[in-house]
Amino acid sequence: MPALNVEFSDRELEDLRQIAKERGTSMKALVREAAAADIARHRALQEGAEAFRTFFASHADEFAAAFPDDEPPHKGEGRVA
Repeated sequence: MPALNVEFSDRELEDLRQIAKERGTSMKALVREAAAADIARHRALQEGAEAFRTFFASHADEFAAAFPDDEPPHKGEGRVA
């Protein structure tokens, strides 16, 4: 299995030791769980953004009608304020 060496400050390392001790787990498991949680959160945000883009694209005409002042100008048109 691939591995990664990560450097921590003395303070961060002591904090990690303390948290791992309080949770009854190893530092390696603690850091791995934190990284896995961040990866899952990142993927969920990407999926949510894609779902929003798809929804918005499929309802673009409805949004344009509901919020005409927020529509960008068409090519060749300048926005007049």
